[in-house]
Amino acid sequence: MALKTSSCRLLFKFIHQGVVAPLAAQNALRSVLGCSSTRGYYNSGKPSYAGPGRAAHVRVVDLRSDTVTKPGPAMRQAMAEAEVGDDVMGEDPTVNELQKIAADMFGMEAALFVPSGTMSNLIAVMVHCRERGDEVIVGDLSHLHIYEQGGSAQLAGVHSTTVTTLPDGTFDLEQLESKIRHGYPDPHYPRSRLVCVENTHNIQGGRVLPLAFLQEVRALADRYGLSVHMDGARVMNAAVAQGVPPSAILQHTDTVSVCLSKGLGAPVGTVLAGPKDFISRAVRCRKALGGGMRQAGILAADGKLSLQNMIGRLEEDHGNAKTFAQALLDCNPNLFAVDLAAVETNILRFRLQDLSLSPREFCDHMAQVSESEEAALGQGIQVLMYPHFGNSVRAVWHLGISPEDTQLAIQKMQFVVSQHVMENIRAQ
Repeated sequence: MALKTSSCRLLFKFIHQGVVAPLAAQNALRSVLGCSSTRGYYNSGKPSYAGPGRAAHVRVVDLRSDTVTKPGPAMRQAMAEAEVGDDVMGEDPTVNELQKIAADMFGMEAALFVPSGTMSNLIAVMVHCRERGDEVIVGDLSHLHIYEQGGSAQLAGVHSTTVTTLPDGTFDLEQLESKIRHGYPDPHYPRSRLVCVENTHNIQGGRVLPLAFLQEVRALADRYGLSVHMDGARVMNAAVAQGVPPSAILQHTDTVSVCLSKGLGAPVGTVLAGPKDFISRAVRCRKALGGGMRQAGILAADGKLSLQNMIGRLEEDHGNAKTFAQALLDCNPNLFAVDLAAVETNILRFRLQDLSLSPREFCDHMAQVSESEEAALGQGIQVLMYPHFGNSVRAVWHLGISPEDTQLAIQKMQFVVSQHVMENIRAQ
């Protein structure tokens, strides 16, 4: 259905028709969703249907992450028909082909297929920082620093120092330079080896790193003999947003980790790419971490399909995210704070300006389905999203979310707002 997103017209319709019911208790879904901290969104489960029992009338719009995508018929067929071999022995032809495709696309000499982005980033740190006590410089809001369990220190013996992540995902270059250790081999200091950047930047809302910033980081790193690694889990989103091939971005880095299982839609896998000698050492680290898979071509077949067929469609995800962001801005009353210029890719981060409604409560209400909602809308709509870092809400678009799904999410948001307004009126 075509829904207007220029304002919250449904708000007044719901109030005037008397179909707005009181909000459910604030903690109604906490036992289902789980209690997550402002920094955590991976520890919350998918809420079950909370309505009056007409589950067939409930539409689910899952905006928790682009990791929730499921392989479609083409991917399942590719898996079934994949030619396989023992990848640990370098004999899986489908894995080898995927690695060749990725290396060429990224403008790198070689590539390695690994199970996950976390493992890929850890391998990169292990290879670049070869001695225990070496140091990596990362943004303080980077995925590698916050969400990967401190694996660099825990497993690799590599120390991390942080620079302040700016709202656009970059960091101040003077501060970066001040973090570089100049005293090695003085026994008091670790040795600076590596600078890590993240593109797009997850916590800051899918921000795209400017090419000029990457060029300056690379020049600074070269000046001090450091390497540059990019956590490019969503670098394809960045390439689409900037209208450039990924190699134009990655020319400013030594190595990159690119997830296939996010916006590109594969069920499993990440590609780590860089110089041939780097990848040779990365193979050893992958084995030590338990990432050496055997007939991995079954998974690599989907990765090939992702790189060859799924990049162009990322623009649709970006457009859907902007559509929802605009609907938040157009809502009357003005409940949401959104920087529309910062909505560059498929991740939307927004805040609630009404202190009587927290991000957790808003997400709970978006996931609930009431009888009054089904009566007003003709169906129940569950929209799944997470309270996120910095007292905000995070929503992520992906291939499982169509423009129609986005309009349904807008409709549900408008209904939740109407309920909240009515509750405030009754409380006066």
